[in-house]
Amino acid sequence: MEIHALPAGPIETNAYLLTDAARHEAVLVDAPHEVWPEVQALLAKTGCSLVALLITHGHWDHTGDAGRIQQTGVPLYAHEEDRMFIETPECMALFTMPGLRLDPAKIDRLVKQGDTFELLGETVEVRHVPGHCPGNVLFYFRTTGAAFVGDAIFAGSVGRTDFPRGGFEMLAHSIRTQIYTLPDATVLYPGHGPETDVAEEKANNPYVPFRA
Repeated sequence: MEIHALPAGPIETNAYLLTDAARHEAVLVDAPHEVWPEVQALLAKTGCSLVALLITHGHWDHTGDAGRIQQTGVPLYAHEEDRMFIETPECMALFTMPGLRLDPAKIDRLVKQGDTFELLGETVEVRHVPGHCPGNVLFYFRTTGAAFVGDAIFAGSVGRTDFPRGGFEMLAHSIRTQIYTLPDATVLYPGHGPETDVAEEKANNPYVPFRA
């Protein structure tokens, strides 16, 4: 599996296109505004077909192109707690930029804590990591050792917790129980900025110190 980072949209939100050349299949994690043309170009280059769209959480900067992509027949996976953000994105209008397009999408497959399913020949595990957003989940590809964490944690930082239904204690609990319990070598792919890994954040994250 090859992982392509595709930062896009007005605040450089990371989408990740995962491609499997042998299977000729691809999975997209998150869908910021204007990422779809880049995704289409990579799909054409790699000869892969998109088989799933995984949404880590429903904030506008992660879902801007979700409706466009879903119109092609690709199923969208997301947590129930973020249904309102995804299906009625105008509810986030106060938190977006003036004039920004807010297209609705529909959740085809609800995911929750502990779910597992197969994509690209791998088992994908879902872990619920609320605190930044009520429905924030991570998608852990066990064989590759990659976790797509949304805005729960960043390299040397953590997600904002001042949004409605967020909270720092909730986020810290999510990080300690759901992220720091992944294998140390797990690479963390966040919604903004560079990748990191579990060992690095356990050792050096100043906001949520690891507790043995």
